[in-house]
Amino acid sequence: MTAATAELLTVPEVMVRLKLGRSKVYDLIRSRRLTSIKIDGARRIPADAVQDFILGQIEEAA
Repeated sequence: MTAATAELLTVPEVMVRLKLGRSKVYDLIRSRRLTSIKIDGARRIPADAVQDFILGQIEEAA
């Protein structure tokens, strides 16, 4: 998927996918462990970034 066609998720959608609270998702964004963009003040997270985060966590655990 290219950047132009990437699915963008809201913070609440990421919270559900990762089963984490709002503060933890924003902590991941702030620490740059989870990539996000801002569109006119609205925070959006590419679905690929969520998948990359999960894969990174799996690799760390191995």
